[in-house]
Amino acid sequence: MKFRVFTEPQQGASYDTLLAVAQATERNGFDAFFRSDHYLKMGQVSGRPGPTDAWTTLAGLARDTERIRLGTLVSSVTYRWPGILAIQVAQVDQMSGGRVELGLGTGWYDAEHEAFGIPFPEKRFGMLEEQLEIVTGLWATPADSSYSFSGRHYTLADAPGLVAPAQKSLPIIVGGNGPSRTPKLAARFATEYNQSFPEFSAIRPQYERVRAACEAIGRDPDDLTYSVALVVAAGKDEAEFTRRAQAIGREPAELREHGLAGTPQEILDRLGRLREDGVETVYLQVLDLQDLDHLAFIAEEIVASA
Repeated sequence: MKFRVFTEPQQGASYDTLLAVAQATERNGFDAFFRSDHYLKMGQVSGRPGPTDAWTTLAGLARDTERIRLGTLVSSVTYRWPGILAIQVAQVDQMSGGRVELGLGTGWYDAEHEAFGIPFPEKRFGMLEEQLEIVTGLWATPADSSYSFSGRHYTLADAPGLVAPAQKSLPIIVGGNGPSRTPKLAARFATEYNQSFPEFSAIRPQYERVRAACEAIGRDPDDLTYSVALVVAAGKDEAEFTRRAQAIGREPAELREHGLAGTPQEILDRLGRLREDGVETVYLQVLDLQDLDHLAFIAEEIVASA
């Protein structure tokens, strides 16, 4: 099982704060640092010191870290034209020496679109399908050739084959809990299929749908990595766990029901059940970005024994 740190900077984080978390991620042996791609806070927090842009952040971290993989969970198709996104991601991959992964989704947070003047079409799944086609198509185009695309949402004409990530095959993450279209999209384009904050009982059935979608197009289902993202709050005892739950505004009982929460043994037991359901990679949603001791504790007491 791989363990990745997943942050929500729209709740309030400067680049320096994110850098400290990424460096702690690297120092403590986690596989990757990922961040959400949002511009507006959620819930009863101030959001200060203000929003940060995901790919600007990752460009900085590409130069300020050495080992960990870097990515989004997930970027929204509403934020960027696909040709621009392909260039941005390829450049950050070059800057990192080939450590970038792209999570791409339809977007859902209409309030942030309204706040910052970003169009928010009612139907976006077709946009996602075309963006995946374009991004992967641009990256696969040889330098002595060109790429064109004509779709319902986007048209590209003779784009030069110079949009090249450092990685020969840059990993693509597709997520979502839809029962039909999402599995088919993951089967066509994804390196990894992710479920973010699912009900535990839903994980195995959804993976089975994705595996069936792979088989339907002749793809080996084991080619995909299967992951989940879950909030994490751990403590050496009940008092420490409760303190960390309170620090992120969550009830201990609710965290235990929906996340990776409690003492190390409780979390290890849950991870064992997730492994039985087919989970290979876990994104640990870390909400208190000032508590770097939490990361060290998770690494030493949980990841080392998982």
